[in-house]
Amino acid sequence: MIAVQVLVRENNVDQALRVLKKKMQREGIFREMKLRRNYEKPSERRARERAEAIRRTRKLMRKRMEREGY
Repeated sequence: MIAVQVLVRENNVDQALRVLKKKMQREGIFREMKLRRNYEKPSERRARERAEAIRRTRKLMRKRMEREGY
């Protein structure tokens, strides 16, 4: 379990909620909840993870090409 902690300053709950949502987004909790909402077969999981890895690699290559000016 990931422990996410936010301090409420000066009874400003709205600001604390915004900070909490941002932290949860950064930690990937919302994405994890969405994935766990329904059962995912192991073969589907492998395919999804493989596709994500390819997407990540292509994005990094695009950024690298843009930075180096090819």
